[in-house]
Amino acid sequence: MKPTPLRTLLSLVALLAAGSVARAANELPADCFENGFAIGVQAYTFKEYSAFEAIAKAKQAGAKLIEFYPGQKLRPDSPKGEVLSHTMSDELVKAVKAECAKAGIRPVNYGVVAAKSAADVRAIMEFARKLELYSVCTESTEQVVEWEKAAKEFDIRVAFHEHGGSMSKPAYKVWHPLYILGVVESRDQRLGACADIGHWCTSGLVPVECMRILKGRIISMHFKDKAANGAAPVVVAGKGVVDTAACLTELKAQKFTGHISIEHENDWKDNVPQVREDVEYIKAHGKK
Repeated sequence: MKPTPLRTLLSLVALLAAGSVARAANELPADCFENGFAIGVQAYTFKEYSAFEAIAKAKQAGAKLIEFYPGQKLRPDSPKGEVLSHTMSDELVKAVKAECAKAGIRPVNYGVVAAKSAADVRAIMEFARKLELYSVCTESTEQVVEWEKAAKEFDIRVAFHEHGGSMSKPAYKVWHPLYILGVVESRDQRLGACADIGHWCTSGLVPVECMRILKGRIISMHFKDKAANGAAPVVVAGKGVVDTAACLTELKAQKFTGHISIEHENDWKDNVPQVREDVEYIKAHGKK
């Protein structure tokens, strides 16, 4: 059958749509997932140690991924000032990649990192490309226009993170999911949220409800449980007040394909066993 002009036009539209899907943001490889979740550790969990030691500890805990943060001492014997950062030399970036490869740990994210200018955003994203990261994590929503441009150019996601906050301190806005939603909802899909379920608990919010507000925009999760609402210690998942099981169920309902970074901000000198418990907890609540 000879195609009509309308049929030809519709075919072109379909091809363009398919092309846009193909050009969508980078995805995590299948081997990053276990029982439906890509499980890693935020290196801040091991802040008492170097980044290289954090890689080894992530491996010991049974994780597959690591999320780096700026300012961590690079190696146990690093000279003063040699830290993991988006300003580090290409030689040091190669050393980090080599250490990750040796351990079988994939670098997945970098943050929480601040950006005060377009130049900062670009430097961060160039660093992320060198490390072949899935995303970067920031609270610098004032640079959203630059983040969006860079996310499209580098094909790397940007996850806006939240620490604890309240209405009594209006200068700090990113603590609330409605604010984050307002920042990202009309922008490229590469922009979204890092769902820090522990900090939402710090703010007196219900984490699973926050996740529902951000449905379709959750890029990554900082996974932790807390002993109580508000300012309280982090505990192993399932032993505190955060409904971690419901949060994982919600990720599955949202068909989440990002990564989970365990952030056990406690037991600083010896927390590999606690992280391992969290890894096993997440795996046990995966797809069945």
